[in-house]
Amino acid sequence: MYDVTQIRAEFPILAQKVNGRALVYLDNGASAQKPRAVIDAMTRFYEEDYANVHRGLHHLSTVATEAYEGVRGKIARFLNAPSEEHIVFTTGSTEGINLVSYAWAAPRLEAGDEIVLSVMEHHANIVPWHFLRERQGVVLKWVEPEADGALDPARVLEAIGPRTKLVAVTHMSNVLGTLVDVAAITRGAHEKGVPVLVDGSQAAVHMPVDVAAIGCDFYAITGHKLYGPSGSGALYIRPERMAEMRPFLGGGDMIDTVTREAVSYAKPPMRFEAGTPGIVQQVGLGVAIDYLTGLGMANIEAHEQSLRAYAEERFRGLNWLNIQGNAPKKGAIFSMTLDGPAHAHDLSTILDKRGIAVRAGSHCAMPLMQWLGVSATARASFGLYNTREEVDALVSGLELCHELLC
Repeated sequence: MYDVTQIRAEFPILAQKVNGRALVYLDNGASAQKPRAVIDAMTRFYEEDYANVHRGLHHLSTVATEAYEGVRGKIARFLNAPSEEHIVFTTGSTEGINLVSYAWAAPRLEAGDEIVLSVMEHHANIVPWHFLRERQGVVLKWVEPEADGALDPARVLEAIGPRTKLVAVTHMSNVLGTLVDVAAITRGAHEKGVPVLVDGSQAAVHMPVDVAAIGCDFYAITGHKLYGPSGSGALYIRPERMAEMRPFLGGGDMIDTVTREAVSYAKPPMRFEAGTPGIVQQVGLGVAIDYLTGLGMANIEAHEQSLRAYAEERFRGLNWLNIQGNAPKKGAIFSMTLDGPAHAHDLSTILDKRGIAVRAGSHCAMPLMQWLGVSATARASFGLYNTREEVDALVSGLELCHELLC
């Protein structure tokens, strides 16, 4: 049984008050809070088990290495990757996507080659490709969503031309909550010989993810949204693509031998992991994945979809509230504006006075803001510990915003 009251008790920060009111944390799309299990495990690791990994034969180094490397298998199982050898540790999705840009795309794309993107992408899945546009003359081809915020796979596939070398697309929009059929996009792109990168930053925390079923070539996740620590994450890479990639960063761990005249590199995935890593961060991510797996991703998805349905029901009574994006398949993410001159920052400030944490701004998605015709939105993004009572608190806060601003 999914007991949200018990789950909330496992997140210490949720017990605090903000401005004299119980905290209602609805900024999970930016970063999720951490359960006691993650906090305690990281503290214990620093107190009892910390040492550098891969480099020592002494007891602590062995213990630390086993704990650190054990996370690779947890991530592989979490994503249903064929092997942990397909998992590269990163500091998050941003580094993972930049890794693909530098290590795979840059050596093989030439001026005039194309990358297909959706307008819904986070800047982390835009700016690395702009680097290639600026430096190598690569062309970015943009696909717009439907009026309701859905992304039609057929439109993405229609954008693929003879010089398209990559499709880079989000699995779930961090602004609209739109769930993208990345499996259909991957199937169609592969039929045309084009690899697919999926930004899984939002989707992986809200639903089960199966990269084997999706069939994508790259899938990026970030730990801080998965109820783990910042500075942790991973990139799944198909073995065919791994074999095509050059090293990203140079230093310790990613080498085989170094001489004055030459260098040879370790086998993947170590080839793409240079220097002393975020050891404790990745251990914390492993504990967070254990926590999510224990709850069951399907159970988390069902809970959040119930919250989404309830929120939509409550929002229908607010005829002055504009929800940006209402795709049939979406997560419990709502980007909002009010009729009239009220700015998203005004909404966020007023809600904060009532202890309600939402995001305000462009959400690192400026092309999408331009497409929506707004400068900013206030975003409420729900997680596994949120409740219907918190939906009610949000609605009450929005009613106050309307009263004060409109």
